[in-house]
Amino acid sequence: MRPRQHVARGGLAIRAGFAALLIGACLPPVLHAQSATFDGAAALSSQLVDRGQAMTSTTPILQGAASWTFPAGWSLGLSASAEARSPGGLVAALAQASRHWSLSGDWQMQANLLYYRYAGTARSRAFARAETGLGWSYRDVLTFGLSAIHVIGRKGRHRLRGAADISFHWPLARDLSLSVGAGAAQSPIAPYDTYGYGHADDHEYGHAGSYSHLRNTGIHTYGHVGLLWSRGPWRIEIDRILADPETRRQWDVMGASPWVATLSRSF
Repeated sequence: MRPRQHVARGGLAIRAGFAALLIGACLPPVLHAQSATFDGAAALSSQLVDRGQAMTSTTPILQGAASWTFPAGWSLGLSASAEARSPGGLVAALAQASRHWSLSGDWQMQANLLYYRYAGTARSRAFARAETGLGWSYRDVLTFGLSAIHVIGRKGRHRLRGAADISFHWPLARDLSLSVGAGAAQSPIAPYDTYGYGHADDHEYGHAGSYSHLRNTGIHTYGHVGLLWSRGPWRIEIDRILADPETRRQWDVMGASPWVATLSRSF
């Protein structure tokens, strides 16, 4: 299982370089004596989406990612996103450390440690978090992951939250494949709060709204269905973003689109 470049759909800066140094310091010193393989990617997306929730309004997003993979199975990665209309200011970033193992000829396993940071509105900043998880992959066709999430900078809200994600890729024709994903996560903020959009309430899940039948747990569900075209270093993906009704109502406030398109090139 090769580390995925985080530049699609929710491609995820502020202080991300410092986080990467902290992560690197935790890895075995032997990594520094090994030769690493470098991979990078650049992308242009129509919007920034994180687990079914819009982190920006509908505006073109420039994204970049870089990763270093070591022979022992370790990897380090960084990615950042900025609005195309103001590329000088980052809106999101991600630092990642991971370790993968081959379980059999078909199955692989990966452990991840991630640090997300968002700029922008108070709502998007509330999604800054540290996340650790385990993932299993079958022939790069089916991937399933479980995550534990620690929200950063939310006073009195330091309990761990959970998430589960599954994705499926199936070849349809030459260079074209079907991409499907689904997941459920405990949100760090309420879908609505007593102060309106962009302000966090003092209660874990606000009074003015709830997540349908899962209102007591604060869990929201999400997913996507799309087509993926790839040839050589180029990749185009168009996804229909799916989410539970309350999250979709948030999108209306954000002016978000249910469709996300991404053009990327690896190098």
